Amino acid sequence: MGQSLSDEARPPSKEEITADLAEKFARKCFEPLELYSFKDNFKSLADHEQNVRYLKEDTIARFLELPDILAVSPIVFHMLSYIGAFPFLQDAPVILGFEQMIMVVAIMTERYTKILAKGASSRRKLLFKSLAVYDRKLSEIGRQQNGAGTPEPNSNRHVPGFAVDEAGDDPEDDAVDDDELVLAALDSLDVNDAFKTGDSHAATTHGAMIPTDNFRKLIMLLLLVSPLDAQENLSSYAYRVTGSELEDLRITAENILSAFVNAEKSPGITYAQFNKALPLNFPFLFDGFNPLFEHFLFSKNLDLSKRKNGVSKPITPAVLRPPLLQDKGQILNLSVLSQLSFFISGNELFRRLRLLYSGSEAGFSMGSFETKVFNWRAPTILLVSGTRLSGSPSSGGSEGAFNESLPPKRFPNGSLPDRDRLVFGAFVRQPWRHTHRECFGGEDMLLFQLAPTHDVFPASTLNRDYVAFAKPPTANPGINFGCPHPKQASRHESLRHLGPVSLVVDSSFEYGVFTHDYDARGGAFATSVSRKYNFQERFQVDEIEVWGCGGDEEARIQRERWEWEAREAEARRRINLGTGDIAADRALLEMAGLIGANRSGGSMA
Repeated sequence: MGQSLSDEARPPSKEEITADLAEKFARKCFEPLELYSFKDNFKSLADHEQNVRYLKEDTIARFLELPDILAVSPIVFHMLSYIGAFPFLQDAPVILGFEQMIMVVAIMTERYTKILAKGASSRRKLLFKSLAVYDRKLSEIGRQQNGAGTPEPNSNRHVPGFAVDEAGDDPEDDAVDDDELVLAALDSLDVNDAFKTGDSHAATTHGAMIPTDNFRKLIMLLLLVSPLDAQENLSSYAYRVTGSELEDLRITAENILSAFVNAEKSPGITYAQFNKALPLNFPFLFDGFNPLFEHFLFSKNLDLSKRKNGVSKPITPAVLRPPLLQDKGQILNLSVLSQLSFFISGNELFRRLRLLYSGSEAGFSMGSFETKVFNWRAPTILLVSGTRLSGSPSSGGSEGAFNESLPPKRFPNGSLPDRDRLVFGAFVRQPWRHTHRECFGGEDMLLFQLAPTHDVFPASTLNRDYVAFAKPPTANPGINFGCPHPKQASRHESLRHLGPVSLVVDSSFEYGVFTHDYDARGGAFATSVSRKYNFQERFQVDEIEVWGCGGDEEARIQRERWEWEAREAEARRRINLGTGDIAADRALLEMAGLIGANRSGGSMA
């Protein structure tokens, strides 16, 4: 009897807990057909050694079709070997056996949310630690500084950089802060508290950083997989990792990387930087992993076309899908489209965009813009690219006139001098219209920068000066985001009113200015979460594009509305007052006092 009580009191081992959690994930996170496919895939892929079945790095890379040119396979395998240790992360890296791969697929596809209530922040921390390396020297320095009290201020002066680069307390560095996701997993099994203490090294992020080069390679992979569907092979995008497409991937990845860290000065990305940039600038950064790892849940050996009697169903011909980007633009390419999908849902972007307006094709004028963009009843994305103006402003010509319309420049440029190609944009959900009295737009708008660094400025509620489309003779006409409505200014006032966070393109579409007055704490748009300093970019416009989010139905509605307006305009132009006799019509107008005497009334001919 004593032996029986002893057995009942014995706490479960780590192996038993891992097996129980894997069984729970498999049963509640996967459909029966998915679990069957997973088992079939694992059986066909696994190597076998000493009664242990496991997946190797090159096997996973080959199954997921990771491109060799990106050299990202070791980084992905490092991630999976860490996540596979869940919930006992202190044991990482682990051999990727069946139970470990259950953990990997459930977490990488976010299926774990079916049984664990913890949100994106917990997964974000887990992903960071799966990518990070621990710098012991940095950890030791950190402990010494914590023991010595407040560190001395840095006396070295440097070019203003990212605020997250500055030394400061990291609230996530507390060693007793166990991972919430781990605790939720253990709670779901009703496990004894003894297993919740974890390992202090696994629970802390202090001294951990993601090597800059590793993260650059991972960003290129994430750009590549962002439009992927669960049953779509990554090899179908092989054309994106060759020639100019590969160069576009690299340039875009560099712009994204600069949102986290100054890659030229810092060897890696800390959790403070990672956690600060992701929620606002990259809420969908890792979404491409979901369909990529769902490939484990679809077996090629499973033939659903066969009936129970063995007779195959007729094969339905595959529907040819439209391309990811139907039109070609000078600013928007596939890599930039993937970059947009990191903060705008891919469901609104991939295979859903059509080019409404291009300055280089339709002409750089507000009239051409209006003709092409107005009456589109779905969201639009405006992109403007340009070249930074020199530090010594021109005193003559159109550039001089533009500079004279702006207040004196008080802020430095927002990026290094050698990176002078700028790309800004706005995501507008409301239809475009003239703004005679007030701005349009809403709190669901986004203002953003794509190059040379990535930054997102969401709409705020401090004021509603979101978008103004003001044509002459309005004072300082143009397209304004985040600026007071032009009508609010006196016509005798020569200077534009620039908002704290604002983008302005003049009416000739020749020049633009982006202002980020961090000290003002935002206006219609919030300030940057990573660049906590003032800057202003003045640039000469190279191209403007407006892309409509929508399909054939939205295009049909816009076309019908334009046709209706054209018919109305023609009817007004051709309107007759009665008989069609010009002389009789003139006489009638003279009787009405509209023409004749001292009134010209215009020509009737």
